[in-house]
Amino acid sequence: MPRQSKGATPLTTLASTDRSQFVDLDVSLGAWLALLGIIVAMLAIDLYRHREAHAPTPKEAAVESIIWVMCGLGFGAVIAVMFGGPAFGEYISGYLIEKSLSVDNVFVWSMLFATLAIPLKYQHRVLFWGIFGALTLRAVFIVLGSALISRFWWLLLVFGVFLVYTGVKIIRHRADEAKEESTRGLGLLRRVMPVSDELDGQKFFTRINARRAATPLLAALFVIEITDIIFAVDSVPAILAVSNEAYLVFASNAFAILGLRAMYFLLANAQERFHYLSHALGGILIFVGFKMTVSHWIHINTYLSLAVIVVMLMAAIVFSERRSRRELASRA
Repeated sequence: MPRQSKGATPLTTLASTDRSQFVDLDVSLGAWLALLGIIVAMLAIDLYRHREAHAPTPKEAAVESIIWVMCGLGFGAVIAVMFGGPAFGEYISGYLIEKSLSVDNVFVWSMLFATLAIPLKYQHRVLFWGIFGALTLRAVFIVLGSALISRFWWLLLVFGVFLVYTGVKIIRHRADEAKEESTRGLGLLRRVMPVSDELDGQKFFTRINARRAATPLLAALFVIEITDIIFAVDSVPAILAVSNEAYLVFASNAFAILGLRAMYFLLANAQERFHYLSHALGGILIFVGFKMTVSHWIHINTYLSLAVIVVMLMAAIVFSERRSRRELASRA
């Protein structure tokens, strides 16, 4: 069960030496194995359902997105029953932060696939293995980040300032960043092995003049993994700003990431519609960066943080919709 500090005020709490205002869970090995088993089972089901290459319809992507969100919220209910309300608050805050930041990831993937000319029917296979790699990478980042923060509290200042800087950078997003990342990634891959210009079905490898070579699908996967490292450097510290418990951080990351494929097929072409979304994502990073920077001295209530994040996202959606309607009206 979580161990809570006494005397906390609803809004903020002074913390003298540690992050005691966050929940501290005694998570058994069985709970970890159960979480990993659920993730593996969900990945296996998803891989089986999409064993045939096809282009998902908007309806299929919408239904799958809803199912993935329900799975994430369902596990949140399990967290609430097992560990209590404060643990649920940290889990859902981390889930919402990761889900929000993943929208930017989705738009970058869309530009990468367009740059590398990957057909829609083959994109799910690339994203499946990309997300499998992302889960493994996030687990490493979370374990290392939690261990470092618990030992060196001043890293909170470093991570916090970095998140604020990243938030400002996201607000000033450039449209050609994905093209630059794909160029760098392809350059790195070509140093290791030849890269074919032609697809070979769903295969990641083919042969050119009897030599083993990477297909554009492997090139796309390689670039996606590189971009995910960049996104993980942003998102993992952001979630560590709202939770100090590795189990909650990994679970919220995992369930948010598992739904990324469906979210991609649902939102990939909606970047222009959500014009102000990148501003909201940047604002979220700036907020959690500030929260992390001051967390050694001042604890901002988890549910207050959750409310700020929700308000930023809702404001971005509302203002984006208004802008889209104005643009349509002016064209008409």
